[in-house]
Amino acid sequence: MDNPLIFGFALVAIDVVVWRSAMPRNEVARLLTRLCIYGALSALLFSSGLSPFSEPPFFGSRALYVAGAVLEIIWWLTGARLLSIVLDTLLLPKTWRRQRLFEDVFGAVAFLAAVVASLAFVLELPVRGLVATSGALAIVLGLAIQSTLSDVFAGIVINTTEPYEVGNWVSIDGVEGKVLEMNWRATHLLTGQGDVIIVPNAVAAKAKITNSSRPAALHGLTITLEITPEARPGVVLDALRLALEGVRAVLAEPAPSVVVKGASVQSLSYEVTAFVDDMGKKGAVANELYDLCYRHLAAAGVDLRAPGDPRPYDLAAGSGDGRIDVLRRVQLFAALPLDELARLAQALSCHAYEAGEVLITSGSVSDALTIVDSGVLSAVASKGAEQIEVARFGPGETCGEDGLLAGLPARVTVTALTNGVIYRAKKDALTPVFKNYPHIVQSMCGLLSRRQQTLDKMGTSKPAAQSEESFFQWLIDRVRELHDLTF
Repeated sequence: MDNPLIFGFALVAIDVVVWRSAMPRNEVARLLTRLCIYGALSALLFSSGLSPFSEPPFFGSRALYVAGAVLEIIWWLTGARLLSIVLDTLLLPKTWRRQRLFEDVFGAVAFLAAVVASLAFVLELPVRGLVATSGALAIVLGLAIQSTLSDVFAGIVINTTEPYEVGNWVSIDGVEGKVLEMNWRATHLLTGQGDVIIVPNAVAAKAKITNSSRPAALHGLTITLEITPEARPGVVLDALRLALEGVRAVLAEPAPSVVVKGASVQSLSYEVTAFVDDMGKKGAVANELYDLCYRHLAAAGVDLRAPGDPRPYDLAAGSGDGRIDVLRRVQLFAALPLDELARLAQALSCHAYEAGEVLITSGSVSDALTIVDSGVLSAVASKGAEQIEVARFGPGETCGEDGLLAGLPARVTVTALTNGVIYRAKKDALTPVFKNYPHIVQSMCGLLSRRQQTLDKMGTSKPAAQSEESFFQWLIDRVRELHDLTF
C-alpha cells in the first residue's frame, strides 16, 4: 500500500512541476506530457486497488485511508482540468481560445462534475439529497445573478457568431473603440481618447454593432462642408473632386465620391466620401482633405460659409488681380506686404496644362518657382526600375525650389494628374524678395531640405551636392551665391 501511494503522489508532483514550469514550451507537447502522466497515474491506481470509482480500502491505518482518498479525488480533479485543456487546445478555434470564454465555462462545469463524482464514488456520500438541495440553491442563485448569467450566455452567442474579435475597431451601442479583451462577462474597448470602456455582453448582444475592421484594409471616412448657395454646384463638385485627387492615401477602389446632401437658403451641404486602407490613417486623411477642399474651393472662387451667416455672393471676388490672390494662397508669401505682392505678381507667367503633361523632368535644373493655381500635380521619383509617387501638389503649393535656390537638378518628375493652371516666377523676380525678406529664404530652404530628406529615406538616387555635412546650411550658402545675397 505504501508504494502505490508514494508513486502516485510522485506522479502528481511531477504533473504540478510540468504545469507550473510550462515545460515543454510547446503547448501541445506539454499537454501530451501531462496526459501521459495522468495515464500512468490511472494505471497505478486501478492496478493497486485504488479505483477512483470506489471508496479507498482501509488497511488498518486511517492516515493511509485519507491519503488514498486524497489521491483518488486528485485523479478526478486532474481529469476535469485536462479534459477542459484538451477541448481548448485541440478542438476550439484560435479566436475562441484567445477569448477564454468557452474554456472558463466548460472548465467550471467539468470541475463541478468532478466534485460531485468525488463525493459520490470516493467518499460515498449521498448525493441525491445534495443534488436536490443544490438544485433549489441554483434557482435562488440564478435569480440573484440573472444579470451576470445573461452576460455569460450573451458572451457565448457573441463568441459563436463572432461579429467582432480582439483587435477590431468597433462601435457598440454608440461607444467606439478598439477591442482589447472579450471574456465571459464583458467586452473591453480602448477609445480614441485612451480610455477603457467595459460593455456588458448582454448590452453588446442587443446593440447595433458597427465593425470598422471588416472588410479588412478598407475604411471609409466622410466629411461634410457647408457652401454658400450662390456658388454653382457644378463648380463646387469639380473643386471637391480635385481635392480628392490630391490625397495620395485615398484608395482608387472603391471610388471616392462627392454628392450634394441638402440645400437651404443659407447654404448647400456637400458630402465628401473616401476610403483608406488603414484605420489609423482616417484622422490624418480627413485633416488633409479639409485643407485641400478649402484650397481648391478658394482657387475656384468659392467661399466656405458657416450655416446661419448669409451674405451676398461677390461675383467679382478675386477678379481684380488674380495673381495677387494666387500669391496670397502660398504660405511662403502670405505675410508679404501688398506692394511687394503686386510687384511679384506682375512678374508671374501663367500656364495652362492638361492631364498627363510633364511639367518638370527628373534631372533638369529649374530656373523658376512653379505655383499651383488649380488642378493636381504628382511628383514621382525613381528607385531603381521602380517609379514611386512621393507627393501631390494642389492650389497654394510650390515645386521647383531645388533648381531655383541652389541650382540642383530635380530628383522627381512632376506630372499633371488633372487639367489646371500654374504660375511661374523666374529667378530675377524672386531675388529682390530674397534680399528684402530673408525669412522667405529660410522657409524655402527648410521646405526643400525636408523634401530631400524624404527622398533620401526612400532610397532614391541623389546628386553628389547633397553629400555635404549640413544640407540646410549648404542650401543657404548656395542661395547667397546664386542670388548675390549678403545676409
